[in-house]
Amino acid sequence: QVQLVESGGGLVRAGGSLTLSCVASARTFSSQAMGWFRRAPGKEREFVATISPSGGRTYYADSVKGRFTISRDNAKNTVYLQMSALEPEDTAIYTCAARQTVYSDGYYYNSRDYGIWGQGTQVIVSS
Repeated sequence: QVQLVESGGGLVRAGGSLTLSCVASARTFSSQAMGWFRRAPGKEREFVATISPSGGRTYYADSVKGRFTISRDNAKNTVYLQMSALEPEDTAIYTCAARQTVYSDGYYYNSRDYGIWGQGTQVIVSS
């Protein structure tokens, strides 16, 4: 069974940076679109960023555009989320998700398009 394991969360001051990692166990990682989502306390899960299987296409939520960068290393089965200029509003549990693609280098920003989810890693941004 495919597993996704996130790491890199923690406590950081506003304005600081963190890099999250998500390692996938699937041998088909290079054909999977990947996404990062987050759930803040008392709120619904929301889309953060997504990246196509090749890494050539990315898409971000407006709230993180210009501050967060998603990337991947297919040789390491890993997707990253570099977060900078963090704000208290970024406090949430961050979860990565995977979707197998066929004949496309697409990305997906709807959580319903993803079938594989990690357990999440907590990010707390203090003011």
